[in-house]
Amino acid sequence: MKAIQFSNYGDSSVLELHQTDQPKAKAGEVLIKISATTVNPWDIKVRSGAMQKIIPISFPYTPGIDVAGTVEAVGEQVNRLKIGDKVFANPSSGSYAEYISIKEQIVSTIPNNVTLAEAAALTIPLTTAYSLLIEAGDLESGQKILIHGASGGVGTILIQMAKALGAYVIGTASGKGLELIKSLGADEVIDYKSQDFSQLVSDIDLIADLVGGETQTKSYPLVKKGGKLLSLVMPTSDELAKEHGITAKFVNSAPGYEKLAFGKALVEAGKIKVQIARTMPLEEAATAQDLISSGGVNGKIVLEVD
Repeated sequence: MKAIQFSNYGDSSVLELHQTDQPKAKAGEVLIKISATTVNPWDIKVRSGAMQKIIPISFPYTPGIDVAGTVEAVGEQVNRLKIGDKVFANPSSGSYAEYISIKEQIVSTIPNNVTLAEAAALTIPLTTAYSLLIEAGDLESGQKILIHGASGGVGTILIQMAKALGAYVIGTASGKGLELIKSLGADEVIDYKSQDFSQLVSDIDLIADLVGGETQTKSYPLVKKGGKLLSLVMPTSDELAKEHGITAKFVNSAPGYEKLAFGKALVEAGKIKVQIARTMPLEEAATAQDLISSGGVNGKIVLEVD
């Protein structure tokens, strides 16, 4: 089968199209013929070597942490999924390829009102939004949430899931992203390039940090006592959290069938719509990663596999 792989750390030029062995479904696994995957910032961090002390990998390495496709074979002890099912999942790696075999426990059938390409674009955002809003955030109806970086692939789903949970949503973005997040239901929008969010909001129950750096530092005083600041991009400060009487932590989103199933129901109910910025062939993975690295992409970049 064909796969995009790299054999050493570096910039996007290390990504190459290779021919490699097709995997087989082991016990508890399903073999998926991949239709689409997407480019995530995580893929770029791993490729650059930035994560090598935390996540050691073996070369050649096939990136890709989300997948949508069709079940082609099932291993022993698989009882929920069957051959022919249209599915999506969050593997730990390996989706820049034609096939992947992964544990049934992290795989769900796709929503009945989306394409496989759209399902791929939903996979990481649905899982991440559930992890942040429900598992870590305990977000309740009527609470106020501020989402930094709300127009990206994850941010757009965070807005919609938070609204579905009954929250009042404030989002930061710029350019075309402002109209996008407004159209998705954000109650307030802030242009982070021309407005100082720290002067415009206060008494926030939950802040979802998808930006980090100075943005995170300026956010601690905005959270109400007993509230939460949750980051998807960098560690939080215990000292600042204690100073302001809040909970702050980095959220690591683990994959799971239940998270996808929860998001799937919202998609089928029309409460969450996918946002695809661009669709490209798998062979253009390097170009797609560079587009993500340059910033300003509203929604997901999907890589389609022939």
